[in-house]
Amino acid sequence: MSNSQLQSLIVVCVMGIVAGWLASIIVGGGGLVRYLVTGIIGAFVGGYLLNALGVNLGIRNALLSQIVTATIGAIVVVLLARLIA
Repeated sequence: MSNSQLQSLIVVCVMGIVAGWLASIIVGGGGLVRYLVTGIIGAFVGGYLLNALGVNLGIRNALLSQIVTATIGAIVVVLLARLIA
């Protein structure tokens, strides 16, 4: 694995943890692994949903926009998991 791939993986993991943590503040939950999993899955779900709905958050900072998108997706993932469980 190259150095740039490792850095990208670390950035994705940190963004996932932050997004999962923010989602847990809004809808509850906890644990570092849960933050990471919901954040990373939430990034895909949030990106898909916002793109499908044609929603532009209007956030100029790319990293912040990705974190907000992942947080929105993580909230959706947590709420869907609660409905199914």
